Amino acid sequence: MALIIFTDLDGTFLNQDDYQYQAAIPMVEKLKKQQIPIVPVTSKTRQEVETLRGDLDLKDPFIVENGSGAFVPIDHDRFAIPDRNAKEYYLELFGCDYAKAREGLKQVGESLGEDLRGFADLSDEELQQLTGLSLDEVKQAKTREFTEPFLTPRNISPEKLRATVANFGFRVVVGDRFSHLIWKDAGKGKAAKWLEQQYLIKSGIDKVVTVGLGNSPNDLDMLEVVDYPIIVPGKNGPHSGLVGRGWEVASAPGSQGWAIAVETIYDRFVV
Repeated sequence: MALIIFTDLDGTFLNQDDYQYQAAIPMVEKLKKQQIPIVPVTSKTRQEVETLRGDLDLKDPFIVENGSGAFVPIDHDRFAIPDRNAKEYYLELFGCDYAKAREGLKQVGESLGEDLRGFADLSDEELQQLTGLSLDEVKQAKTREFTEPFLTPRNISPEKLRATVANFGFRVVVGDRFSHLIWKDAGKGKAAKWLEQQYLIKSGIDKVVTVGLGNSPNDLDMLEVVDYPIIVPGKNGPHSGLVGRGWEVASAPGSQGWAIAVETIYDRFVV
């Protein structure tokens, strides 16, 4: 049975508190030996994901900036690539370019009467203090191509923020500290389904079993389109926005929970 593992990163494959993933490495190696694709589906940038892929020696496609773009390595042999003229990756674009996202943030801020500060407006040092990332990690996080994270305004309700953003053709993932401005046509679920279809085209088979792992409502549209959605809990349990759907909950937080849950799927379909 063919499998594809779609996985969020922060708080899912990566531990929420220290961004470590050592507990998941043995399972990653098992998947690689069986040529089972591990596809990151994340709010992170391409540079951030490329660093992780290099550390783990992953060769599979990846989805960045909340489903704004799916990158398929041009030399990949398990996913169909519509255009092989690219130098390194084929990009299937679902979002807008960064300049449009920046202009959208400005328009939303003016409409709300707020000075919305995005990543481009914050110094590296400010972002270090806000995120706990190293300076190098901050620089990678600022290499945006399609979306703009911004400081969540405290005096604007999430409902008002979402409605205003929609007026300008965007949607927003509202977070406690940062919110993400995303083009309305982008989405983790849409990008995951597109990659699944490219796998089916290349393999010539009729069905592939898809697994999705996530930890927050930001992962909802991905979890809703896979065959086996798995919630990776935080230290205090699964996110309230994901419960009550009948989905499996991993038995531990972060990379440890990820590894246990994926091994269960692996034993069911591979061993």
